[in-house]
Amino acid sequence: MELNGISAIVTGGASGLGAATATALAGRGAKVVIADLDRQQEKGEALAKQLGGVFAPTDVTDTDQVIAAVEAAKEMGPLRALVTAAGFGWATRTIGRDGQYASAHDLGMFQKVIEVNLVGTFNCIRLAATAMSQTEPLADGERGAIVTVASVAAFDGQIGQASYSASKGGVVGITLPIARDLSAVGVRVNCIAPGLIDTPIYGEGEASEQFKEKLKRDVLFPKRLGTADEFAGMAVELVANSYMNAEVIRVDGGVRMQPK
Repeated sequence: MELNGISAIVTGGASGLGAATATALAGRGAKVVIADLDRQQEKGEALAKQLGGVFAPTDVTDTDQVIAAVEAAKEMGPLRALVTAAGFGWATRTIGRDGQYASAHDLGMFQKVIEVNLVGTFNCIRLAATAMSQTEPLADGERGAIVTVASVAAFDGQIGQASYSASKGGVVGITLPIARDLSAVGVRVNCIAPGLIDTPIYGEGEASEQFKEKLKRDVLFPKRLGTADEFAGMAVELVANSYMNAEVIRVDGGVRMQPK
C-alpha cells in the first residue's frame, strides 16, 4: 500500500514507540494524527508540528475522543492506517504476603489495565475501521491497514504481570477474528508483540542503565534492548506490505522472559 498522501492515526503517539512510528510514517509521506492523552499535549503538538500532522487529545477508552481523532485524520486525507501504541502496565502479585483478602491484587487496577490496553485498542479499531471502510478501494480492493501492539508478556508473562499479560494476550487473541471480519471491506490487521525496547519508560541515569543491563540477559541476539526505530520499521512494513495480514510478530531479539 502506498503511504504517500494517506492519513494515519497513531495512539500513544507523543512518545516512545508511538512517536517513532508516527515519525516513520510521516517519513513515507503519510499525514499523521498524534492521538494521546491531554497531559501529553505539549509534547504531542510539538511532534505533530514537526511532522506536518496534528495532535488530537485522546483517551482510547473515550468513544467521542477517538471519533474526533478519526475525523481529524479524514480532514488530511483518506484514513488508511492505524497503529495502536497506547497502553500501560501495572505490576503486583496476585496475593499478598499476609494472607489477608485486603492485600490481594487490586481488582480495580486489573480492570483498568484491561480497559485501556484491550478495550481501548478495540475501541480504536472499530471506529477507525468504520472510516476506512468508506474510503475508495485501492488495488485488490484494499482500503487500509491496522497494526496493534501487544507484548511478549502475552506469551512469557512474568510474576506480577497478570493484568498486563491478560490485556496483551487479549490483543493477540483478537487479531485473527478481526482480520477475518474486516477482510470483507479490504482492511488488514496485524499485531506486533515487542520485547524489551529501550524507551523512556525505564528512566534515565546510572540506576536505569544498570536495570537495563539486567533486562537484556535473556535476549538471544543481538545482546541488547531493541530501539523504538526498530519497532517502527516493523509497524510501517506491516502497513505498507499488502500481503501481510492476520499475523502476530514478535520483535524481541529472540528473548524468552524468565518468571522474574
